[in-house]
Amino acid sequence: MSSRVLVRAPNWIGDAVLSLGAVRDVRRNFPQARLEVLARPWVAELYQAVGEVDAVRETSRFRGDVEGLRSAFDTAILLTNSFGSALQMRLAGIPARWGYATDLRAPLLTRSARVPDALRGESEVYYYRAMLAGVGLRVSAQPDTSLACRPDWAGRGEALLLDGGRWIGLNPGAAFGPAKRWIPERYAALADRLVRKAGVRVALLGAAADRPVAEAIAESMREAPTILCGQTSLGDLAGVLSRLALLITNDSGPMHLASALGVPVVALFGPTDWRETAPRGPHRLLREAVPCAPCKLRACPVDHRCMRLLGVDRVERECLEMLEVA
Repeated sequence: MSSRVLVRAPNWIGDAVLSLGAVRDVRRNFPQARLEVLARPWVAELYQAVGEVDAVRETSRFRGDVEGLRSAFDTAILLTNSFGSALQMRLAGIPARWGYATDLRAPLLTRSARVPDALRGESEVYYYRAMLAGVGLRVSAQPDTSLACRPDWAGRGEALLLDGGRWIGLNPGAAFGPAKRWIPERYAALADRLVRKAGVRVALLGAAADRPVAEAIAESMREAPTILCGQTSLGDLAGVLSRLALLITNDSGPMHLASALGVPVVALFGPTDWRETAPRGPHRLLREAVPCAPCKLRACPVDHRCMRLLGVDRVERECLEMLEVA
């Protein structure tokens, strides 16, 4: 029985959130083991809030990770799909290395699983679950991807949203590419309506790269919002999200983080497959049934109809219902 187990985490916030059910299933299979997670620096803080995890390590350079892992673990479970992550575990001399046989890495693994065809069109949480089952582990029928906001995160969120009252968040960015983003002018118009009809305060959230679009939205609004793009660590962001009455967002990492925290979400979907990446918590998912979606392209080669046809009136109705405003 393995006494030291390492889980190599996915690299992006949304994927990391959707992997939480798999991490909890690993703990159930190894109740007495020391369970650690190896994660990219920008997602590592997420796993510090998972009670089933004993410690979190941040990735560094390739060789640095290999040396840091040498003789430290009996089993490595890879939630990543890359050849490089499997090669690291092999070079580190970890005896048992389990994961999907993707990216030509099956020879580097001691147990490997094929990606089941039946996963197409299913939530990504079942992608991780199927890998664990494929290497012989017991899995939960309903993976738990919830997350409790740590007190220090909540305190940092309170400090960033200084004013009291009811807050909503707008997340107008999406790292994957512009095709996933709803039109900025519509975010501004929506925010103005919700301020007027629901009496809310507005925070604009996202990475530093999203700040220009956030500033453009703010300039179009009648009442100035609070812009936090590029000013939050992952824990800060979780603390801010936990304060919100509602998050309006594109398909993105913050969408999944809010959902895991139990924050109501209005999710605007265009080119991505809503069946695979829908939020798991309380939400309304809005999309237009255009024939070219889901195309999964980073940039639209035609007229961006999947997002262009999604009007402010429709989004407003859903937001007001979730905010319980008549």
